[in-house]
Amino acid sequence: MLSSYQPGPGYDELVEPGGAPRPTAQGLWRHLTALGLEALLERQQAADREIRSIGVTFQTYDGDAVLDRPWPFDVIPRVLAASEWARVREGLIQRLRALNLFIDDVYHDQRAVQAGVIPFDLITGSPNFRPECMGVDPPGGIWAHICGSDLVRGEDGTFYVLEDNLRIPSGVSYLLENRMVAKRVFPELFRSYSIEPVDSYIARLSGLLSSVSPVRDEPTMVVLTPGIHNSAYFEHAFLAQQLGIELVEGRDLVVLDDDTVYMRTVGGLERVDVIYRRIDELFLDPEVFRRDSYVGVPGLMRAWRRGNVAVVSAPGAGIADDKAIYAFVPEIIRYFLGEEPILPNVPTWRCGDPEDCQFVLGHLDALVVKPANESGGYGVVIGPTAGAEALALVAQRIEQFPPNWVAQPVLSLSTMPTLCDGNVVPRHVDLRPFALLGPTGAYVTSGGLTRVARTAGSLIVNSSQGGGSKDTWIVDATLADLDDPGGSPEHDPVPPMRSAEPEMAMDRSEHSQRIDGWELAQ
Repeated sequence: MLSSYQPGPGYDELVEPGGAPRPTAQGLWRHLTALGLEALLERQQAADREIRSIGVTFQTYDGDAVLDRPWPFDVIPRVLAASEWARVREGLIQRLRALNLFIDDVYHDQRAVQAGVIPFDLITGSPNFRPECMGVDPPGGIWAHICGSDLVRGEDGTFYVLEDNLRIPSGVSYLLENRMVAKRVFPELFRSYSIEPVDSYIARLSGLLSSVSPVRDEPTMVVLTPGIHNSAYFEHAFLAQQLGIELVEGRDLVVLDDDTVYMRTVGGLERVDVIYRRIDELFLDPEVFRRDSYVGVPGLMRAWRRGNVAVVSAPGAGIADDKAIYAFVPEIIRYFLGEEPILPNVPTWRCGDPEDCQFVLGHLDALVVKPANESGGYGVVIGPTAGAEALALVAQRIEQFPPNWVAQPVLSLSTMPTLCDGNVVPRHVDLRPFALLGPTGAYVTSGGLTRVARTAGSLIVNSSQGGGSKDTWIVDATLADLDDPGGSPEHDPVPPMRSAEPEMAMDRSEHSQRIDGWELAQ
């Protein structure tokens, strides 16, 4: 089964170029080889049954129809060394801290704009800039409390941040469910591997929500959902249940004349202190944003501005979620923290910049072109595999409104052995870890949600586009090469919280030169 596995031309997560398993995966590799393909397929079937029985689903759209589908899970796990993950963890915390300082600056002094770090029109022209948030001081100066950054690994094995998801990042429920299913499918491996746990996320999230409350003693917290037709509704319900708090819709909340939020209950109105929102901020308050919103709470912005309720993540945080802003994150880190970025960006051309736009339009067939404010893989055009008609259409759209588009070089994403149609074959993967930042500290999940493209050669890993997922194991490399899976007791240490450290700076012309050089080198 595995001796015949042929990895792709780039970096494979489990197999070295010569065909031998990577050091962190040797114990897993031997165990899977001993199992054989037939037994592995049986484990996959058991995982599929488990997912259906506990109702782990995600939603997709087919026209106006909303389809509920079982969560796609592949049993072959991704394995990363704890020593490598420690640096990734530091880089993610560094990034989230810098982005929060940037957001706070946008809605206060705008020093970064005055210093020339960020172009002024990039702020004011962003559809995620909220003038209504100017002058607001959220608890601890933190706007974006939760971030799901998408990481990809290049051909040389380097992790790059592909994008930051700060508004309402989704997927952590599937990370937790993947681990639960993996433990049931491979109990013997969890007894032998030193695999860092992921279930502490819920306690950390609960502590974060409590820490931002305007009321310190037993705050009332809720998860605010748009409702059952939202594609992430499973996750909204899952998190509310795990946190032990109410799942509410906009109609369940009311803001009275005292600018305080209350929840309607059978016993009467109950004050709400913290709202974990899973609603796009444009629909959050029809008094301030979209007047036609039926899922928001009229007056919520008044209550938030007065400090009577905490909103996680805060309205206005999406300004740092813009893919055009993403291109400047390294400079943001250098300016606000005085540090060199630990995790590199994927070089990015902004079509809002005339020089960049000219380059993109001249190289559409060699680049990945993305809308600056879409998610879920929608609107992405991969130049080398797109037809002439698709390239002509995206060129037309770029010319109509250049600031709405960015482009990046085509990365050869790392691959992983994946079960497809009864065989173990290489498929491209990315990784979405989740970082939390509150007044009392920062936390990053041990590993993250590994998403896998199910189609040969595809770079689109989103579940909404047909992708699947894998459990991600962070292991002690010194214990990873085991001869007797199932022999030693389970070791499940809680990883220490880590802080970020410093580093550098570059002007705009140097930025363009580096992009061109990087693209040519690839």
